[in-house]
Amino acid sequence: MRMNFTAIDFETATGSRSSACAVGIVTVENGQIREEYYSLIQPPGNEYFGMNIAVHGIRPQDTANAPTFVELYPEIRKRLQYQTIVAHNEVFDRSVLRRTMEYYDLHYGELGLADRWECTMRIYKAKGYVPYKLNTCCERLGIPLNHHEALSDAIGCAKLYLRR
Repeated sequence: MRMNFTAIDFETATGSRSSACAVGIVTVENGQIREEYYSLIQPPGNEYFGMNIAVHGIRPQDTANAPTFVELYPEIRKRLQYQTIVAHNEVFDRSVLRRTMEYYDLHYGELGLADRWECTMRIYKAKGYVPYKLNTCCERLGIPLNHHEALSDAIGCAKLYLRR
């Protein structure tokens, strides 16, 4: 089986799916992690909710000088376009990408992605893992994880997908 895919994880600044504040992207070729990409993202208005900060620890001062999503988009597009995309909660991460792109009037369709991405949460839930959160799945398999740090989460997701 050819194991070429791209794992992605977003963190958001508010309850809005268009408020991406960090992204981690991992490129896997022939079953090996070949590239890792991480960036903070300045969310719209650099606005944050306290409960989101409590989850990931990213604060407005951390992204005050960070690039916006539209500035990062060429790099993100290069890594995602026409790839098999994997996320731990693909419904969440796919909607963050889609809504953030809509916010900046970018066209999701140009990425050429599947309507539904591969989802390690769905895979491990089907295997009977309880709970099936990213951190507990990684812990169970001995995969190191700094949970809610976007690159670490993307790496953890990639490793879970490789072991499915």
